[in-house]
Amino acid sequence: MLSEPSYLGARMVAPAIAAHFAHHLALTTAGGAALGPPPAVPLLEALIDVAFWTSLRQEEGHPPKISLALLSSAQTTAPLELAHRLRLTPHNLLKLAPAVEQPGTHLGVWAEGDDLYIWGTATRLPALCLVLEVVEPGLLVVKHSRQEGLGKFINVAVLRGDQLQMVDEENRELLDCPALLASLYGMPLLAQAGTAVNVLVELAAAMRLHGRGGLVLLVPPQSATWQASIVQPLKYPVLPPFGTIAELLHRGTTGPLSQEWQESLLRAIGVVGGFTAVDGATVLTQGYEMLAFGAKVTRAATSTPVEQMVITEPVVGSQPRTVHPAQNGGTRHLAAAQFVHDQRDSLALVASQDGFFTLFAWSNRLEMVHAHRIDVLLL
Repeated sequence: MLSEPSYLGARMVAPAIAAHFAHHLALTTAGGAALGPPPAVPLLEALIDVAFWTSLRQEEGHPPKISLALLSSAQTTAPLELAHRLRLTPHNLLKLAPAVEQPGTHLGVWAEGDDLYIWGTATRLPALCLVLEVVEPGLLVVKHSRQEGLGKFINVAVLRGDQLQMVDEENRELLDCPALLASLYGMPLLAQAGTAVNVLVELAAAMRLHGRGGLVLLVPPQSATWQASIVQPLKYPVLPPFGTIAELLHRGTTGPLSQEWQESLLRAIGVVGGFTAVDGATVLTQGYEMLAFGAKVTRAATSTPVEQMVITEPVVGSQPRTVHPAQNGGTRHLAAAQFVHDQRDSLALVASQDGFFTLFAWSNRLEMVHAHRIDVLLL
């Protein structure tokens, strides 16, 4: 019997999550492909409630990291099924957590009668299948698998204790701020939203894996003006530029997108992501050729210090804020803001050690740096 959730956040966010999935499942163009089941509000409340209280426990001194997929064993291929199903409880989740920490393995959860049960594990999910990930104590992320196939799952909501964030897919809060909205659509984060693999999102996810933070500068191809904002000489130039990502992206425009192509692209992005762990900035062209890493950003000789910028994030209910760059983070954030202020045809991506990500671009309409927080998309 499903009990009333004792975690208030579960009750508050479940209706919005259910509405999100109902909307996308109604609009999907899967072409006959299998789809994940629509999650009902009571099941969502129970699933989130159990996952939250599990996240606050430890097994042999380790907090759990678990990915829960809401589907039956019949809705996946090659599942690992338990001989005896287990009730979905914090105790059972905690005991199973060590076996499913590796990426791509999900505990399968499904309702039978009036209760939720763990039936086994799944590694292949249907499109738009709801996944609830226990990231760290008190931090849960609701997401779903992509309709296109491989790639990072799409985040729907982030729950940090009593802080609940629904991802604003359409930037509805910026509809009355056309200048901000226009600068957002100039960022590659949204420009590639319809492609099978979003390079910027995958690169940010790769940066998150090493946990050291990092700074990526995206500069115009066939241009050297960006070097006026870099301490010379470059410490680690890459010659010839590492162009595997660019080559694969070009190949993807000339033929069908195979699974092998997507896997190769993700591997190449992972290689570049590894170099962002080196102190300094990793420099890529906006076509994703790597030019250098470990570069030190400096204010251009003909420039002035950046004094203010506007901050937005894709969260329902958030409002744009204008702040001094020093109020937004540490030295990486200040360096990114100054670089974009000086090199206005460039972009910058900052990953903090605490898991926050910010994309910087110059807004011609606002005539200032626009910083867009994207960590809710990447967890």
